[in-house]
Amino acid sequence: MTPRLKEMFNKEIQPALKEKFGFKNIYMTPRIEKVVLNMGLGLDGVDSKILKSCEEDMSKITGQKPVVTKFKKSVANFKTRKGSKAGLKITLRKNKMYEFIDRLVNIALPRIKDFRGLSPDGFDKFGNYTFGIKEHIIFPEVSFERADKVRGLDVVIVIKALNKSHSFALLEKMNFPFMKKGDN
Repeated sequence: MTPRLKEMFNKEIQPALKEKFGFKNIYMTPRIEKVVLNMGLGLDGVDSKILKSCEEDMSKITGQKPVVTKFKKSVANFKTRKGSKAGLKITLRKNKMYEFIDRLVNIALPRIKDFRGLSPDGFDKFGNYTFGIKEHIIFPEVSFERADKVRGLDVVIVIKALNKSHSFALLEKMNFPFMKKGDN
């Protein structure tokens, strides 16, 4: 079964973007290639119990097992050792990506306390969008009582587009709650 957001993308969003930007071909429209989630653990990465609970939480959020990332260098000031565990990361593609974005936009982001919208400044020069979530417990899959500590997540949405404005238009059509220029 295809995800709801993917169907909406194919039937409504892609033709609307093709018409808006005057593309000759529907394949020229911007599209999301993948979503990367990253949870840095820092000094907690050494503790196997904390690592396991974070791994379970990330698996529940995305429906996919995370990869454990390791430090590339030893830095004395940050108390890190080369090769020790640094955090977790997951790359979502295809149907799981669309399901995650749908849950993120419609369920998780509205649950953030004092949420005013996502910053429109999170686009890089290639049109990819990056933002951070301060509390991983905004996802309904994660139990607030079971979570030992509230952790943050980095979300990178990799978009294949010609420029930032095309990427912004795509995410706006997907109902991403962006802040307006006058709002602070």
